[in-house]
Amino acid sequence: MGDGYALVVRFKLRDTSAAQRFDDLVAQTIDGIRGEAGTLVYAVHTPVDEPLTRLFYELYADKEAFQVHEEQPHTRHFLGAREELLSDVQVSFLNEHDDLGKRPSAEQP
Repeated sequence: MGDGYALVVRFKLRDTSAAQRFDDLVAQTIDGIRGEAGTLVYAVHTPVDEPLTRLFYELYADKEAFQVHEEQPHTRHFLGAREELLSDVQVSFLNEHDDLGKRPSAEQP
C-alpha cells in the first residue's frame, strides 16, 4: 500500500434550493483547495438520476495532507456552512493500493 489517503463523501441535500446553495458553497471553497499542495484530487460529482446527491472523491498525498486540508479556514467554513443544507452524509476513508491503480502525477511525460 502507498501513502495515498482518500475518501469518498456522499451528500444528500434537502431540496433543490439546498442543492444550489451547496454548489455555490463548493464554488466558494474550491479556490482554496486548489492551492493545497497535498490535495492531489478533489472531484465533485452528481450521480446520474440523483439530482439531490453530490459525491466527492478526495485524494491526498498522505494522512497528514488530509489533516492540513481539514485545518484550512476555507475547509472549516465549508464544514460548518454545509450542515443546514444536508439531510444525510456518508464518509468512507480509503487507503490507496498504489501498485493497483493510476493517478495524477507531478511528473510530466
